[in-house]
Amino acid sequence: MKAFEWEQPRDWGEAISMLDPRDLTVRVMAGGTALMLMMKSGVFQPTRLISLQGLGQEAGAIVQEAQGGIRIGALCSLTALGQSSAVATTAPVIIRTLKTLSNVRVRNVATLGGHLAHADPHMDLPPVMMALGATVKTVGARSSRTLTMSELYRGYYETALEPDELICEIVIPSQVGRSAVYLKCSTRAADDWPTLGVAVNVKCDGDVIEKARIVVSAATEKPIELVAAQTLLEGHSISPSRLNDCAELALAQAPLVSDARGTASYKKELLRVYLKRAIQIALKGTIS
Repeated sequence: MKAFEWEQPRDWGEAISMLDPRDLTVRVMAGGTALMLMMKSGVFQPTRLISLQGLGQEAGAIVQEAQGGIRIGALCSLTALGQSSAVATTAPVIIRTLKTLSNVRVRNVATLGGHLAHADPHMDLPPVMMALGATVKTVGARSSRTLTMSELYRGYYETALEPDELICEIVIPSQVGRSAVYLKCSTRAADDWPTLGVAVNVKCDGDVIEKARIVVSAATEKPIELVAAQTLLEGHSISPSRLNDCAELALAQAPLVSDARGTASYKKELLRVYLKRAIQIALKGTIS
């Protein structure tokens, strides 16, 4: 590994000022779990790393809002996220997801902002955050903005973030009256990268689904909200035929890809099974 410069800014403005949009070898580091692997394997060689660890506790704070939502600082570690009572109350699906997200050593170091910005399509939290209707707030050299999760992800390891723009906060709206579930299928260990991830979030009035969000990941190049499938559910109660029709619409909309974890045709069968299972579990309200 070649030598590189090391910077540790004291606030977001100073961190942004240290970036050089013309030089992609200058990189910000939050937890560094993915970046260090890339450096050790020779995939990426930085000339300068800008560590965000000096930004202070507020940059990773979790705040419960009066309206029921939560604000999470981008530097919140995945361990702190999984231990938060505010997160457990507002979006317990996140707590359940973290139990099989990598291992405790990684979760102790990895940050939520870095996890989302890395844009690996196999990661577990992006589809969960998308299903919850979360948004990310950014800071940049020219302005700040708010992006939905669908707006954030553009493709394989690709986000809408500018070279001089960073995620500073994640906002999850109130989930009152909703039930969410995330299911993943891994062909290896339970905490390995998933072959398929499915996140479902529903709001019901009796046995009628008022609102639904369905997101597929891992089998696609980015997390994708399956709009046609979720629209089919809204305003109706679930029957076997509607559940089957929903699954078929999802298969038609999701651009599944083949990789080392399985062929597209194999993932198609997984999606058919896991989507129906996730919807049924979410409707029972036993997992949220």
